[in-house]
Amino acid sequence: MGNADLRDLAAIDEVPFDDLSGSLVAVDAHNWLYRYLTTTVRWTNDSIYTTADGEEVANLVGVVQGLPKFFEHDITPVFVFDGSVVDLKDDEVEQRREDREKREEQLEQAREEGDGVAVARLESQTQRLTDTILSTTREVLELLDVPVIEAPAEGEAQATHMAREGAVDYVGTEDYDALLLGAPLTLRQLTSKGDPELMDFEATLDDRDITWEQLVDAAILMGTDFNEGISGYGPKTAVTAVREHGDIWGVFEAEDVYVDNADRIRDLFLNPAVTDDYEFDREVEPDLEAARAFVCEEWEVAEDEVERGFERIEQSVVQTGLDRWS
Repeated sequence: MGNADLRDLAAIDEVPFDDLSGSLVAVDAHNWLYRYLTTTVRWTNDSIYTTADGEEVANLVGVVQGLPKFFEHDITPVFVFDGSVVDLKDDEVEQRREDREKREEQLEQAREEGDGVAVARLESQTQRLTDTILSTTREVLELLDVPVIEAPAEGEAQATHMAREGAVDYVGTEDYDALLLGAPLTLRQLTSKGDPELMDFEATLDDRDITWEQLVDAAILMGTDFNEGISGYGPKTAVTAVREHGDIWGVFEAEDVYVDNADRIRDLFLNPAVTDDYEFDREVEPDLEAARAFVCEEWEVAEDEVERGFERIEQSVVQTGLDRWS
């Protein structure tokens, strides 16, 4: 999920929703979905999103509750789903699996002890994006005519590529790694209360007086999804070292430190696996009745939990009055 210390380097300001009207946002689908999935599980009774067969689809509650914010502000989301896992991320994936297994053990203990607060917290922390969750999410998005793109690898990298090519106006993610991938303009907290944050790539480089490559080098020293950081290298120290010694190899030589696979990690940010084989239509026509039937009838989600979300989507269609909703 990236290194939150990057926030100390990034040029970030709040942006009014009015300034985003009419824009296209390539959303890192896994990042956005996981956030809503964990929130839904933590604060919603599981009977609301569990089928008679015991299949849990809390994602459908999250999607229906989360999408209206886009539509109400005349923003078209384009959801970009991850493809294959990058090899160097295997260690992170394995660590997450081990962490989840530990939390699952803690969850079982909390259930035995009848600790409802701990159960809710741990249930949210043990969520994972199952095949059912991913397939049903794609289906409900398609019924609502929300564009879906399949990335060859990291969804965030593909979203960034689309933004750099001018196919979309912004990247939408909570992950600060969008900065390392060169996302020109990134929107964070898009569906939170209040206005979102705008992270500006060029302003970040200008403010720090560094190049894109040097920003990535500093991040590698600090630690990324693909490597642990070097002790003592926080945001300021890392940027100072890279600026002084030119690049990460200059830092290695001058300061007698080293990061395995630094060249490969660097390339994953500067030249990630992306594709130009995508297309989408911004003139969308959501089929609300079909989406309702899919969520509430086919997947047995309690109507009361999602009806307000569907109503907000329907109201936004009327209020925007745009040709694309006709």
